[in-house]
Amino acid sequence: MLRQTAKTTLLGLSSRNSTPFLNPRNVGSFDINDPNFGTGLVGAPQCRDVMKLQVKFDGSGQIVDARFKTFGCGSVIAASSVATEWIKGKSMEEVLTIKNSQIAKHLSLPPVKLQCSMLAEDAIKAAVKNFKEKQADANGETIEA
Repeated sequence: MLRQTAKTTLLGLSSRNSTPFLNPRNVGSFDINDPNFGTGLVGAPQCRDVMKLQVKFDGSGQIVDARFKTFGCGSVIAASSVATEWIKGKSMEEVLTIKNSQIAKHLSLPPVKLQCSMLAEDAIKAAVKNFKEKQADANGETIEA
């Protein structure tokens, strides 16, 4: 036990240091009948990673909550978790400025795992686009691509 504790502490993996790799946050989904969220579903067939990111908005366009369900490696799950944490409390415009390179740098992803952070960026954009489309449909409007 002592050896395991020392190894865990040395690697920075103590329970106090909950990284997205070991402790993903915001896993789940919203009620399908709730009109105030958008869903982004993206995937990378070459590596079998699929990410569903849902973003919940308040009446003013601020993101109040986010959830994800991801099938894939630990890196794509961590990228999903980071994305949900970073977008909470931000506006639609703000979240669209989040780049995959920022997520990759935050997670210290190696070059072979950069597609994981790309999926997170794509999922954010897709969720915002889906929300805008849902709102336009509800109001009888059309939106530009």
